[in-house]
Amino acid sequence: MATVHLLALCLAALPLGCASAPAPVSTTEVQALLDAQRAAWDQGDLEAFMAGYWRSPQLGFVGSTGLTTGFDETLARYRAAYPDAAARGTLTFELVRVTPLAGGRAAVAVGRWHLARAEPASGWFSIVLERRPEGLRIVHDHSS
Repeated sequence: MATVHLLALCLAALPLGCASAPAPVSTTEVQALLDAQRAAWDQGDLEAFMAGYWRSPQLGFVGSTGLTTGFDETLARYRAAYPDAAARGTLTFELVRVTPLAGGRAAVAVGRWHLARAEPASGWFSIVLERRPEGLRIVHDHSS
């Protein structure tokens, strides 16, 4: 009889566990993060641009110069590579695909970036995003 009551209790608790699961990272959320980054970039505010990244020494960024590890190091890399408005240009993103991972708590997003400037530049990116206590954040970025 005790087993029946335990089973009933466990079954009754199942909806509670399901209700607390986060919604999968959506294309809309990723696009909103990229839109905020684009606006900050175009205003020349690299600190606000970096707000979309995980503020951690474990943040990873892979670009044309190789791997950069850490939030502060990634910000320093951006400052060195894009020191003024002429170097930064105007940024656009085209989000191609978002694939949820880890039960929806994370996702991989793939897209294209473009800088409109005297010498235009463009390429592809793949970012890993994770739902963190502070919100959706990029935890790894590979841009080429």
